[in-house]
Amino acid sequence: MPQSLSQLYVHIVFHVKNRNCLLRKQEEDHLYAYIGAVIKDNGSIPFEINGVEDHIHILCSMSKNISLARLVEEIKRHSSRWIKGKDNYYSKFAWQGGYGGFSVSPSLYEKTKRYIQNQENHHRKTSFKEEYLLFLKEYRVDFDGNYLWTD
Repeated sequence: MPQSLSQLYVHIVFHVKNRNCLLRKQEEDHLYAYIGAVIKDNGSIPFEINGVEDHIHILCSMSKNISLARLVEEIKRHSSRWIKGKDNYYSKFAWQGGYGGFSVSPSLYEKTKRYIQNQENHHRKTSFKEEYLLFLKEYRVDFDGNYLWTD
């Protein structure tokens, strides 16, 4: 074939490193817009970004020219630097080292988008740990529970 084409939808999830430096509501919209710009700068397309104080979810279409690990690294590096500049509250802010990346079929695109939009309601009933374990089980991801949580 003379041309490389792809359509890779991915649902990315990652958590803040320190529970003593959670995301404040007043920064959410600006943070998500900034993350969206980082995704675009890396040739990918953000569709939905949302979360709660301790973690975020991203639905995007990945560029064929970047790995998932590199895209997440870019998102975390740039957004962490950006939020630390907001004020002293975020001076020790960091994202945890790991992340979850889950493929999304086109038939589940809208369902995934709604799921991400409804994070606040969802987490009134379900903790991040419960949610993340459900993702790992649903996607049949092998993991060692000894290395899954850092706080």
